[in-house]
Amino acid sequence: MWIAAGVFCATLGAGCLLRSKHEKEQITVENTNITSDKIKKDCTIVFLSDLHSHCFGKENHKLLSAIDQINPDVILVGGDMMVAKGKGDTNVSLMLMKRLASRYPVFYGNGNHEIRMDQERHIYGDGWDVFRKKLKKFGVIVLADRTEVYRRDISITGIDLDSGCYRKFHPEKMTKKEMEDKIGKADSKRFQILLCHSPLYFHACETWGSDLTLSGHFHGGTIRLPLVGGIMTPQFQFFNPYCAGTFTKNSRHMIVSRGLGTHSINIRINNKPQIVVVKLKAKS
Repeated sequence: MWIAAGVFCATLGAGCLLRSKHEKEQITVENTNITSDKIKKDCTIVFLSDLHSHCFGKENHKLLSAIDQINPDVILVGGDMMVAKGKGDTNVSLMLMKRLASRYPVFYGNGNHEIRMDQERHIYGDGWDVFRKKLKKFGVIVLADRTEVYRRDISITGIDLDSGCYRKFHPEKMTKKEMEDKIGKADSKRFQILLCHSPLYFHACETWGSDLTLSGHFHGGTIRLPLVGGIMTPQFQFFNPYCAGTFTKNSRHMIVSRGLGTHSINIRINNKPQIVVVKLKAKS
């Protein structure tokens, strides 16, 4: 009996690993439509997050091809495109950003891996400065606690969350006032987009005035179950409702990407890598 149970568990585990290996290479494109009277002309956004230096085919040609088929007006990046571990691997994300910026406007918000490279200079040296300078050279607009206007009707803000916001088990809280101290007030005249890497702070973001908050970080919950959603976040929160999806509160929206890569927990089950497409539509 015990031998049979052991064989069953080993077979199940091997099957899950094979399934995960297959899923990690399958890119899905998922669309969300948002209508607003602040939008004067329809706009198609591609939102990318949590690549973690993963390559979909040689030099990420599968990912680039999928984005080109969408033909977006603008690309927004939600952070963690590299891995801040060891010496910090930035080559894959830099190559991708260079190619994207040659075709589309690109706005880059920081995640915990970018912030870690900036703060832990005793490990990464000037790696973050070099990475940021190369992004700017490519034409990528880096949004580190600042806002840029895109067209005349859209404001895009990136917030660098404090390291305590990524603490395991008991992350820091954040208020509207703390957000305003970091990034100023929201733009009430334009459609305000906020790149906030962790979705834990949706309440603060919508209270601040974000019409659309774009987040990632939770990798879809690693393993997703029907009717339940994601099982575990990288901060070891279990069954968090914000693992992935679209959420609305007080007529303000948050979209949480399942991300494109993996990191410490190198598993994806029922949780394919995701390109988020947001179609902002003008009200008739």
